[in-house]
Amino acid sequence: MAMRQYDFSFEAMACVNELSLYASNKRQATAVAKKAIDAINKLESRYSRYLPDSLLTRINESAGDTRGVAVDEETAALLNYSQTCFEQSDGMFDITSGVLRRIWNFRENKLPTDSEVADTLQLIGWDKVIWDESRIVLPLTGMELDFGGVVKEYAADTCATLCRDMGVRHGLINMGGDIHVIGPHPDGSPWKIGIQSPDDPGSIATTVNLKHGGLASSGDYQRSIVIDGKRYGHILNPKTGWPVEGLRAVSVVAPQCLIAGSTSTIAMLKGEAGKRWLDEVGLPYLWFDESSRLFIKDDCSMREAS
Repeated sequence: MAMRQYDFSFEAMACVNELSLYASNKRQATAVAKKAIDAINKLESRYSRYLPDSLLTRINESAGDTRGVAVDEETAALLNYSQTCFEQSDGMFDITSGVLRRIWNFRENKLPTDSEVADTLQLIGWDKVIWDESRIVLPLTGMELDFGGVVKEYAADTCATLCRDMGVRHGLINMGGDIHVIGPHPDGSPWKIGIQSPDDPGSIATTVNLKHGGLASSGDYQRSIVIDGKRYGHILNPKTGWPVEGLRAVSVVAPQCLIAGSTSTIAMLKGEAGKRWLDEVGLPYLWFDESSRLFIKDDCSMREAS
């Protein structure tokens, strides 16, 4: 039976997202897309720090209360994954570091003071959190969790699983640049995914050919400020409170988008050392250095754009 590609666009998690699904008819594709989008909206309602009634907001509002908050199995899995990332990154991937946004405003050309940085650093540290697989305690008033480094990627993977369970074998989920490919086009050809240039986000520097699995990117070029000739990107070191240096952007291919996303983020946070760390991880990757020069770890899934 001939299949046709159906595309759906929707907003969630503060970005525009896309589903591209192959199905035998529009009704089938629409039914799958609706369930997938509903699942993503449910995740946002639980884990958005912007929604006053989300589980994450309830956890953050409990900071300083030694009773903490009981969590369900799904949230426990996300917390355990975040803890693993914290350990494997030597503390650089830290979901308590979102509080740094309180002192860094990339809409204004203004740097935080040393005292502001020092005070905020006191609230950062996954090792300060009390976590026992069923209940989480943020011991200091003002501490917060931020799932921004994991939840969009997790949503892409969750959506892909749901689509497969509903019979889709060819398709792509794009969560604002965090991607999970369900399977290649029906003729076996890969999806061609463009990677933005750090110097001109409107242009494509290279493409990634992907038949299945996840791809995610992390970069500091979407938000930055320049003061006295020095550029400050928005990816912040949780140990120093200041922007990381060494890489402009990293993209990683992995079996799951969640793995690709955390790997690219950790590499960015490690800066210059992230280049060597990516080799140790062993996943296909590309990065742009501070001069926007492109390096590709080529496993035949990545190629430079013509």
